[in-house]
Amino acid sequence: MSRIDSRGPNRLARLPIVHQLHQSVGLQRGMLVAGLVITTVFVLTAILAPLVAPYGYSQLRGPDGVFGAQQPPSGTHLFGTTVGGYDVLSRVLWGAQTALFVIVVAVLLSIFAGVFLGLVSGYFGGWLDRVLVVVCDAVYAFPSLLLAIVMSIVISGGKSDLVGGVMAAAISITVVFIPQYFRVIRAETLRIKAEAYVESAKVIGTGTLRIMFRHVFRNATRSLPLIFTLNASEAILTLAGLGFLGFGIEPTSAAEWGYDLNKSISDVTSGIWWTSIFPGVAIVLVVLGITLVGESLNDLADPRLRTRRRADGTPALTAEATVVPGGAADLAGTETTR
Repeated sequence: MSRIDSRGPNRLARLPIVHQLHQSVGLQRGMLVAGLVITTVFVLTAILAPLVAPYGYSQLRGPDGVFGAQQPPSGTHLFGTTVGGYDVLSRVLWGAQTALFVIVVAVLLSIFAGVFLGLVSGYFGGWLDRVLVVVCDAVYAFPSLLLAIVMSIVISGGKSDLVGGVMAAAISITVVFIPQYFRVIRAETLRIKAEAYVESAKVIGTGTLRIMFRHVFRNATRSLPLIFTLNASEAILTLAGLGFLGFGIEPTSAAEWGYDLNKSISDVTSGIWWTSIFPGVAIVLVVLGITLVGESLNDLADPRLRTRRRADGTPALTAEATVVPGGAADLAGTETTR
């Protein structure tokens, strides 16, 4: 019983984010906590948008009649109304739901496609590897926003409804991200398949699929959470760029921050600030929060960038460094001496 109880805290400390919080100290911990708070608020806002938003994203009238265009912030409309007569606060809250949906779809699709192609390309090599490398390098060489615009036009066919708009934006962003996951997983696969335990598995007759998914895949995907956080912030900016340039989603289909910024350009010169400031602040805060999490995880994953503990005199924790069959060796609890 005592052994089981002693393992409980250790297992909790090894969970993602919890382990990084335990490692972090000083400014690194402050950045990570701030990023987690902002990201958590964003996710909760997106999930609870139907409950917390005072009006629908395309609602133009309430109990007292039509809202009216470009109404200043008041008790009825805390953030005012847009040039189209929509409630700004409701559009900002519903926009978080659209952004989260696009992030999840885009990043998950790009992870599945990029990881699979990178694993196959790196493990088997040959002509398939050469073709995939050339294709992904060609895609990666394109400016990401320009590529997303082209893919959005091809996928949506000029439509901006919920499926043609949101899904087109998500899939177009997916195409931009696939080469990133492909290159990382392919490089890790090339390194891992040359390890002694992989060669030993081949000698004893282990099947190819078992080697790929039990030994190579599990060790090659350790950096995916870090790439996920960095790509999530880029997905927000790409989605906002598509909407701002007119390739976003119509207001009657979904709320999108970039579209609202596009429609508020003329308001700025007229002194109407509320139609642009709140969607812009939402984009900045969400990107800032996700970026802080991603950069903090990046620093903590690199022992050369990790801040050493000095406040209480305890030594720093070393990074996971050794790869063993079935997973990485857990050296997080190893102490360094000076």
